Amino acid sequence: MAVNTIPSVSLRTAHTGASTKANELGMRTMQERAYAMRGEQYLLIKSPPASGKSRALMFIALDKLHNQNIRKAIIVVPERSIGGSFADEPLSQCGFHWDWTVRPQWNLCNAPGIDTPSVAKSKVKAVGQFLGSEDRVLVCTHATFRFAVDELGVGAFDGCLIAVDEFHHVSANPDNRLGAQLGQFLARDKVHLVAMTGSYFRGDAEAVLSPSDESKFVSVTYTYYEQLNGYEHLKSLDIGYFFYSGRYLDAIMKVLDPARKTIVHIPNVNSRESTKDKVREVNEIMDALGSWEGEDPATGFHLVRLPAGKVIKVADLVDDDPGKRDKVVGALKDPSHRYDRDHVDIILALGMAKEGFDWIWCEHALTVGYRSSLTEIIQIIGRATRDAPGKASASFTNLIAEPDASEEVVIDAVNDTLKAIAASLLMEQVLAPRFDFAPKNSGERVGFDYGEGGYDPKGTNVGFNETTGQFHLEINGLVTPQSDEAKRICRDDLNEVITAFVQDKSALERGLFDEETVPEELTQVRMGKIVKERYPELSETDQEAIRQHAVAALNLTQKAKAIAAEMDEKGEVRGGSSLIDGVRKYAMDVRNLDIDLIDRINPFEAAYAILAKSMSEQTLKQVAAVIAGKRISMTIEEARDLARRALRFKTERGRLPEITSPDAWEKRMAEGVAFLQRNVAAANA
Repeated sequence: MAVNTIPSVSLRTAHTGASTKANELGMRTMQERAYAMRGEQYLLIKSPPASGKSRALMFIALDKLHNQNIRKAIIVVPERSIGGSFADEPLSQCGFHWDWTVRPQWNLCNAPGIDTPSVAKSKVKAVGQFLGSEDRVLVCTHATFRFAVDELGVGAFDGCLIAVDEFHHVSANPDNRLGAQLGQFLARDKVHLVAMTGSYFRGDAEAVLSPSDESKFVSVTYTYYEQLNGYEHLKSLDIGYFFYSGRYLDAIMKVLDPARKTIVHIPNVNSRESTKDKVREVNEIMDALGSWEGEDPATGFHLVRLPAGKVIKVADLVDDDPGKRDKVVGALKDPSHRYDRDHVDIILALGMAKEGFDWIWCEHALTVGYRSSLTEIIQIIGRATRDAPGKASASFTNLIAEPDASEEVVIDAVNDTLKAIAASLLMEQVLAPRFDFAPKNSGERVGFDYGEGGYDPKGTNVGFNETTGQFHLEINGLVTPQSDEAKRICRDDLNEVITAFVQDKSALERGLFDEETVPEELTQVRMGKIVKERYPELSETDQEAIRQHAVAALNLTQKAKAIAAEMDEKGEVRGGSSLIDGVRKYAMDVRNLDIDLIDRINPFEAAYAILAKSMSEQTLKQVAAVIAGKRISMTIEEARDLARRALRFKTERGRLPEITSPDAWEKRMAEGVAFLQRNVAAANA
């Protein structure tokens, strides 16, 4: 069965095994890092799926209960199914001081009934009983906790540890009830809070926490790069986007390889990709795979014989029949089959098998239709990035409808296309090593390898720390952050800034399809505007420092990826060193990294290359035509920003930018000044 080559972002790892090795207390790298901060009252753990956040919380909670005068620990998870991650663990067998135990009546995720307000009353009563009991650990859902706080008040939880798993569900929006309640806990300041998430950005316009609340948290960051690079078995991860025309069911076998362990997420019935008959879609997918030969009576899995003769097992999580689905879910969760690679081959899902779902053998997460939340995409990718024996590669493929001239929904298709580009750019950044940018000649950093010849005080230096997966790059003219908050953002939160940038429609549209757009308009004006909106309380110096760091991180990742691909084709590098060598080679080739150089790189060029590989010239022209039809004119805010940069230009060069200049960026700054002058004149007329 032929499967097409999918245009993709690719990360290859060094598979050092570091992230799976435990210390004398039974802690892996990420858990050890989090445990070192166990004394903090407010702790935010940012770590990818499968890195061990649940067990890290067990270590921290037990220390708080035994050594920090915390009376109870309440673990709050978004879904009942995730409550299983906090089941009893004999941690002392691995060297830790105590075991993790939860009495059955206090794991409310196992209590019958869904979390509706009517059922929640009994669970709220149970929370109250727990608070008055001698027992010390309770597990419940976000919904149960919200109802309990409403009923009992924030004061009832004084002296407790509240640990919120999948923290990105929280929002600073006042309408987000859990977010508002956490704000009350922070204001009262009588609990300890541990927040955990694999993707701190929400993927929408809402911040997770307000800047003032976020500043109270100490962050522990463990990157995707560290996690994957430290695996023992998994060597590569591909993130791909494949565009189809017509029905997705006619195209799915171009990307679905039955020889790979796969989770297929079919589209929501309300989406335009759906046929509106999800049961029929499941049947068509199985028909495309081969001939149906019944169900396994023990598991409920479908048995499908492939054309080559092999019988595979397909788990259907789409069927609404409670009896059938509960049997399938039970079979998938059966701990006795956790390490059985042949237990199931393909899982078909709709709204399930995403956040918190653990199937270590999954090699391919295939998602039909663009998901509006980048957080959801991160979660889906996380299903395929578990390390498992014999699993050398993993991939995520997003099957997306391409624009079709005969369709009335062409604009929706274009929007989905742009979102897919945004997601691919973001994922490249999430998968990249961390960058530690510094002004030129800032000095050698301990633990960094600067290549042959070592650190050169007179040259461009690019250092890499094998242990932390971090680059040290010196950039001429770099503005350094002044405040502690700005330093924290540049160190830990650049991905949040980059997320907002790559989701900015005007930046995407102009960067990809407006030939008159110069890179500086994207990297200086648009990125500058985003930083100011996200961090209005910071000084202009700190805002500019964050902008420069974010642009440098995004652009260096793009350039390094392109150069690494060229080097691979020439056979110059192998394995996990390709991206590292790509960064080094780019830095050495240009000899002097500076802000002017980095601002002049269009960060969307690589995305256009991915798009061009999987879409026809006619379709690309159609996308460009739709975007050209709604081209965005300059706003007064953009003109003001351009005028400010024009004044900086005058300070540096002794003259204002000229509108007739052959330099596109100088011309654009001059246009901004002229636009502002026209608006002022019109207002005074």
